[in-house]
Amino acid sequence: MEKSFRKVNQSLGNKPNIGPFPADQFIPWAVIAGGAYYLFKVLLGLSWLWTGLLAAWGMATWWVLTGSKPWRFLSKFIGTPYWVRGYGLYRPLLHRQRNRNSKKRS
Repeated sequence: MEKSFRKVNQSLGNKPNIGPFPADQFIPWAVIAGGAYYLFKVLLGLSWLWTGLLAAWGMATWWVLTGSKPWRFLSKFIGTPYWVRGYGLYRPLLHRQRNRNSKKRS
């Protein structure tokens, strides 16, 4: 019996990239760049050099924290359920009506 190999799509399991940068980082980077522009350029009146450097610092920090496994950092902010043991009386969903005439007395 001769074994034959199946052709597999090699892009399965890969994340999309735009050049060397992961594509899932662009929306957070845009938010960080917009926030840095508003905070440092508009409110504080810093130069474009400082605004760009601080935006790059924020984007690099986000990239280091999330990286290739963002769930490792972001899962810390999801609340865990609060489990308690409760005691309650059993209440059936459907109530059976007992037929009094069904039992024969001898």
